[in-house]
Amino acid sequence: MASHIPPEFDQPTFRLAVAQFDQAVAHLALDPNLLERLKLPQRALAVSIPVRMDDGRVEVFRGYRVQHDLSRGPTKGGIRYHPDVTLGEVSALAMLMTWKTALAGLPFGGAKGGVAVNPNLLSSGELERLTRRYIAEIFPLLGPDKDIPAPDVGTNAQTMAWVMDTYSQQVGFAVRDVVTGKPLSIGGSLGREEATGRGVVDVTREVLRHFDHSMDDTTVVIQGFGNVGSHAARILHEEGAKIIAISDRFGGLYNPNGLNIPAIIAERTREKSPLPSLTQLGEPIFPDDLLTLPCRVLIPAALSGQITQTNAPKIQCQFLIEGANGPTTLEADAILHDRNILVVPDIIANAGGVIVSYFEWAQDAQRFSWEEAHIHSRLQTIITQAFSRALQHAESKKLPMRTAALIAGIEEVARAHQCRGLYP
Repeated sequence: MASHIPPEFDQPTFRLAVAQFDQAVAHLALDPNLLERLKLPQRALAVSIPVRMDDGRVEVFRGYRVQHDLSRGPTKGGIRYHPDVTLGEVSALAMLMTWKTALAGLPFGGAKGGVAVNPNLLSSGELERLTRRYIAEIFPLLGPDKDIPAPDVGTNAQTMAWVMDTYSQQVGFAVRDVVTGKPLSIGGSLGREEATGRGVVDVTREVLRHFDHSMDDTTVVIQGFGNVGSHAARILHEEGAKIIAISDRFGGLYNPNGLNIPAIIAERTREKSPLPSLTQLGEPIFPDDLLTLPCRVLIPAALSGQITQTNAPKIQCQFLIEGANGPTTLEADAILHDRNILVVPDIIANAGGVIVSYFEWAQDAQRFSWEEAHIHSRLQTIITQAFSRALQHAESKKLPMRTAALIAGIEEVARAHQCRGLYP
């Protein structure tokens, strides 16, 4: 029976997260009272954010911070700036982060934050004022042992620097471990910027190894060329894979013989050009057509809800590695499973960001920096162990990878709740 969802959370992303949760717990014999607690966030804060714009007027934005579960430690999760941010979306992403951190064995619960804004339409000064006021509004929830933000869609290391400074100004001293994804000069970690993309590559490499394929004979299609997609494309290209198509929000580029990824990255860095304009480096392709190209590996690394029941029957990949959060709908999941397409879910495939965020948080707490090679090695170990654990469960129980991964994460959280009991 479908779960009842309160109207304030009733958004497609949240409905999907709860439906995936329901599918997973159907295979578990857990206390129904506990299951009801895990469907909704433990805390959710909605705030109004007045910002003085460059022209002198004051514009009010809507912001959120959601903590889904605090049973295993402080909550961890990104801050996104996007026009479509809602309480339901942020709550769904916080829930997924709970399972992601539990599956990876990190001492965190899941959180997420966001502001409904198009950051591309704001000046740097407006973005700074927006960030500082947002953090001031959600300040009571934050802290190194309470809730630790990180970058997400529409935010970056500079945004996190403003987060750290705003929090530090409130308490009167520098608190480096209140936020991750910061610049190196104020406690950031080596390898953090590329961590999610590198984790996607680590998982892709492990999938290929398990099914006796090599990078050299693998074709890859990547939807989304932001932080995750661009780093994944660069590292996969360096390791010998053939990236035949990529896309950004303006369109895509295609070359069946393989795209020159370093040249594309260099051109975008130099000219800030949208991908479809780089016709000297590939043929323009519509994003919808890109998703259905024949390839061995498809990596959706854009926004949620991209793989649907409409295009799932046309997808021609062997492995779908979810670089984005929630890119595959419930109906599409069933279609892909019936077609024997292996889907590595987001809670495994894009966990590299939170894993290296954990490393940054630990380094800041210890006042000690790790070498980049050590960070890459530890990331690979943790994310491939999570993948192997979920794959073994999926194959032994004949379950989709997503269901198997969710079961493993939910079981960890359930054990923590059972140990701690119910207060009062």
